Amino acid sequence: MIPTINSLAKRLLEPLPGTVAHELMYPRKGVSISDQYDKSDARLSSVAILLFETDNVLQFLVIQRAEYDGTHSGQIAFPGGKWEQTDDSLITTALRECEEEIGVTKDELEYIGKLTDVFTVVSSFIIEPHIFYWKTPHNKFTVSEREVAAVYSLSIDDLLTESAIEYHTIPLKNGVNLKEVPHFVLGEVKIWGATALILSELKLVFQSL
Repeated sequence: MIPTINSLAKRLLEPLPGTVAHELMYPRKGVSISDQYDKSDARLSSVAILLFETDNVLQFLVIQRAEYDGTHSGQIAFPGGKWEQTDDSLITTALRECEEEIGVTKDELEYIGKLTDVFTVVSSFIIEPHIFYWKTPHNKFTVSEREVAAVYSLSIDDLLTESAIEYHTIPLKNGVNLKEVPHFVLGEVKIWGATALILSELKLVFQSL
């Protein structure tokens, strides 16, 4: 692994920013999503954050969800999904979903560590974010067209800039508009919601290395 990844692995063993990072990307400033809702019936899920190096640039992958009749239709996310009874851990869940959605197998990945869990209100999931180093990166993805519309490679350096965060209005399917919602805007990709919360913590962790 490259030195930055080794440093990241060590940093993930220390206390994490958690809520401090998450609240920077809350749709409503100062309102803790987790504190407002009963999570006792929430379903477990996990996502895979794939870090890799191309031309000496550290990058990560996100996907755009396919359009469907659901709350996360068309959104930017990490590969991932819900825990199944055949999964022996949520790390296994992340690895399985990564292979199913974009064709990257566990043999291509080295486990680095995890970030703080994120709770999604609209779908009642607790998401475990797991970080992997992608040892053999390529752009020949075997995409599940039912689940994934696009795959994007984004730069960690771009994520770390102050200008990466912008504010936009989000139209929801119920007709409500969420105003001044913080986004990460990385090139053509706009990221908000649970994925933005996870990225916010990843950003603070990298800045602390």
